[in-house]
Amino acid sequence: MAQETNINQKCIDAVRILSAEAITKANSGHPGICFGAAPAAFTLFSDFLKFSCKNPKWENRDRFILSAGHGSMLLYSLLHLFNFNVTKEDLKNFRQFGSKTPGHPEYGVTDGVDCSTGPLGQGIANAVGIALAEAYLGAKFNRAGFKVVNHYTYALCGDGCLEEGISYEACSFAGTQKLGKLILFYDKNDISIEGDTSTAFSENTAMRFAALGWQVLEVSDVNDTQKLRNAITDAQREENMPTVIICKSQIGYGTPLAGSAAIHGSPLSAEQLKLTKDFYNWNEQPFDVPEAVRYHCHRIAEEKCKAEDDWKVIFEKYAAEYPELAREYKEYFENREIKPSVTAGADMPEATRISGGKALNEIAKSVANLLSGSADLSPSTKTDLKGEDWFSPENRTGRNIHFGIREHAMAAICNGIALHGGLKVVCSTFFTFSDYMKGAMRMSAIMKLPVIYVLTHDSIGVGEDGPTHEPVEQLAALRAMPDINVFRPCDYSETLSAYISALNGDCPTAIVLSRQNLTQFNKGGNALKGGYTVADCREKPDVLLIATGSEVELCAQAKALLEKDGVKARVVSLPCFELFDRQTEKYKQSVIPTEVKARVCVEAASPLGWREYAGDKGKIIAMTTFGLSGDYKTLYKHFGFTAENIAKNAKNSLNSK
Repeated sequence: MAQETNINQKCIDAVRILSAEAITKANSGHPGICFGAAPAAFTLFSDFLKFSCKNPKWENRDRFILSAGHGSMLLYSLLHLFNFNVTKEDLKNFRQFGSKTPGHPEYGVTDGVDCSTGPLGQGIANAVGIALAEAYLGAKFNRAGFKVVNHYTYALCGDGCLEEGISYEACSFAGTQKLGKLILFYDKNDISIEGDTSTAFSENTAMRFAALGWQVLEVSDVNDTQKLRNAITDAQREENMPTVIICKSQIGYGTPLAGSAAIHGSPLSAEQLKLTKDFYNWNEQPFDVPEAVRYHCHRIAEEKCKAEDDWKVIFEKYAAEYPELAREYKEYFENREIKPSVTAGADMPEATRISGGKALNEIAKSVANLLSGSADLSPSTKTDLKGEDWFSPENRTGRNIHFGIREHAMAAICNGIALHGGLKVVCSTFFTFSDYMKGAMRMSAIMKLPVIYVLTHDSIGVGEDGPTHEPVEQLAALRAMPDINVFRPCDYSETLSAYISALNGDCPTAIVLSRQNLTQFNKGGNALKGGYTVADCREKPDVLLIATGSEVELCAQAKALLEKDGVKARVVSLPCFELFDRQTEKYKQSVIPTEVKARVCVEAASPLGWREYAGDKGKIIAMTTFGLSGDYKTLYKHFGFTAENIAKNAKNSLNSK
């Protein structure tokens, strides 16, 4: 036993030294957490975490989320030691351009990284989403003797993660939902960049988690690996509550800067690194570890790979006894094109939020692994799945989710659901509140997760609720974000197209919907191309009227006014800039021909981004102030969103030189 203890300690020290060497070589990084949290992370990987280094994407593996993503070298060192595809050269290239060891963990870049992290607190919420997905899929597919979905979700956070408000939101949700297979390690070192956390963070975190419905376990010294093992074992036994293991550590343990803020985010100097190696009695060449350490970790990794082989045997027997369930399981995890069967439509004017509700419910009938939730707003956003139950501790197969009034956590939890695999997810709120969850939407885009964001009450059309609830700048902000498709449909057919695009996309989609009724154009098939001609004229148009959403209808009315004056106008709906910009030049020219210089672009939102489509002579009718409270028709007239004003601007564009 003593020999085993000694080799484990040497492995923990190897994690520390490898991390420090990489950070010092890069002259950039965060060594503090790597020294302090190494015992907890190594003990988890060696003794508990279920994984296959040969197949890092095995769907029944345990998940590990490093919420404190600045400690990325801690994770890279573990992946290297446990024989993932992270080589010595990769460690040497830490934080270098094009390396597999970027400054913060990046999903899809490094084998074994289950989630991109860095924005503090979000990793906790991602872990909550993964645990929710495991609970749902386990209830859906597991049968007596066949636990084909059966894994834990672990996360490691620091003081900073728990200072962020999203941690309260996500942990409250997890406690309410009794996600017992979620285990959070809290590396409590009481130090942040500015110094001792007591200056800004003084609450009793144990009592806080207990109040949130979590099991609270404490390890007074993270270097006591036996107490760590006992705590993890106790956490695994608790099935009705998530568990937090509060691990008291010293930041930068063993370094000359131990216990100080100076070690948080600055590399050790060459001399400090030498003194640190002396403390650990470390005599290896840089980036080398003792052969005994390498053998020990590789042997553990090889043994762990057998878990996947065992699972495959179980699944074969499962498929023989439950062939339909096995087929459905495989379909859930396949990346196949989805062509939902949709029969409902709309003939009369209706708000696109109503259209969205109809489309979503029709799609849900043929897309069985689609879940939907809102930030306590589904009666308004119309995103509840009719006839389906609500996900709860008593009913793990409910397809509707009560996220509560927690936009930021909601979006990050949905990222976790998408990361897990096997499920598709929709979440919704009022468009103006997308500001609360922008950070998590950004992470959706960075990881290219096909989360569907339904954002209703899309403009000054909200009316009486006033400027606090009337989005103005949000469309421009979302469109400025790479790798997200932003749809603002004008009718049911475009709304349906937005959903179909989102379900088959390789990135997140924001579907922005109106509160007020809109006319049905029923020509939305080409909305899948992002833009198309809604109403054309004979011969070449004199002017192009380009709009999205509720303003397409106004452009159609302006076209009629212009035609009375002999002006030929084409109405273009441009519901998704991103998709339109990806079309062939030939197609784009067929919709917005370069030779037609007279144009009017209309959108009840910020004008940012519209000049590209308006051109040099085009006019833009948009919002340059916040909205007001009042009947939406009055507001539209007040701010110039009328057919008459559009026609006037069209003539001005025609006459401009």
